Amino acid sequence: MIKIITAIFVFLSTCSFHLAASDKAVKPQAIISGYQYQHYSRLLGENRRYMVSLPERYFMGNRHYPSLYVVDADFQFQHVSAVVKNLTRMGKLPPMIVVGVANQGSDDYLKSMTWPDPEDAAFGGAEPFQAYLKQELLPLIDSQYRTNGQKALSGYSLGGLFTLYSMMQPHTPFNAFLAMSPSAWFDNNSLPGKLEPLLKQGKLRSPVFISLAREEGMGVDKVVEVFERSAPAALNWQYKHYPRENHFTTALPALYDGLQFLAPEYAIDGTDMLAIGDYKQVLAHFKARQQDWAGFRFEWLHAYQFAKYMFWSKQLDQVDEALQAIKEQFPESVTGVTVQLANGFNKRKDFKRAAQLLTGVKAEGENLPGWHKQMSVYYQNTDKDELARQHQQQALELAKTYRLESWEVWELQ
Repeated sequence: MIKIITAIFVFLSTCSFHLAASDKAVKPQAIISGYQYQHYSRLLGENRRYMVSLPERYFMGNRHYPSLYVVDADFQFQHVSAVVKNLTRMGKLPPMIVVGVANQGSDDYLKSMTWPDPEDAAFGGAEPFQAYLKQELLPLIDSQYRTNGQKALSGYSLGGLFTLYSMMQPHTPFNAFLAMSPSAWFDNNSLPGKLEPLLKQGKLRSPVFISLAREEGMGVDKVVEVFERSAPAALNWQYKHYPRENHFTTALPALYDGLQFLAPEYAIDGTDMLAIGDYKQVLAHFKARQQDWAGFRFEWLHAYQFAKYMFWSKQLDQVDEALQAIKEQFPESVTGVTVQLANGFNKRKDFKRAAQLLTGVKAEGENLPGWHKQMSVYYQNTDKDELARQHQQQALELAKTYRLESWEVWELQ
């Protein structure tokens, strides 16, 4: 018995030693979702901080992206950037560059988010803050990153008030607004009176999302009444109430819905496509989405689901026609869709058809890890192991060059 106990003790000690050695051998790696920067603002006369989170495939090409600006970024940036990245990965939102606009503590937050109040000097810095965004921060971001003309502003509480203030300004640099539980109580509920003439005159044309939680005295109900009474029929606006959330818990669910408001019906899978009809009807659905604020192009999940749909719907004899239609209507997406279709043919062991498709997009495909992955599968199954190895290696090297997320790297293994 003593020998048995001794042997068990030695075994466990050895396991513990190896585990400890293993833990020491593996260096922890940070999972980084964004970076913080600072620059000097001439207009505000001080250094200001901002944060940036880039889309997952940002370094994969020269694509230009919509941008979402988030005020009160010390409090809001991390969960906003995470939600945007998740919705993008799941095909519910186009990739976006998220920019956090930091405030310098509570005093600066109160000042920057509000217009002047003659009774309280703690408020009143919205005008210079708006000028800072328009003249300094946005041009800086546009010069450093591949942005496009779609720029949304998001804010919660006093940040929501500033979001609506920014929307009302002539020549505002933003063209979509997400105001979550805006503090419309400010300045004796003067916001509805400022909004109404602008709505009646048709001067507010950008999409706007407004929300309210289970909270008293916010003044949002009067704001909504003005929109219901005076907003032009063509104005794209939405109000949503969250009776189960309080002022502090509502920011995340409201943000989620606000982002969906900017990209309605962006999420669609193979089953949805089957319900729509043949591939021409599916492409017509996607074409209609291009008119939304967020626009539309095939993201990786759309391409994957479309390929599955073509197999499920038994339209394989029309693959070439479908790809030609995509090339004409969504030229930036044809290679991605082709690679996913080749993936389907490889899985069906129709390697000749997969090779035909991949060869047809070789010029652009050679720059894509997924293209090399499918070429590797093709060569591996046609007894050309060295070519398979070369393409597999190239896929992983490109993934590293493009700084792909770990989930995509493992998909290429």
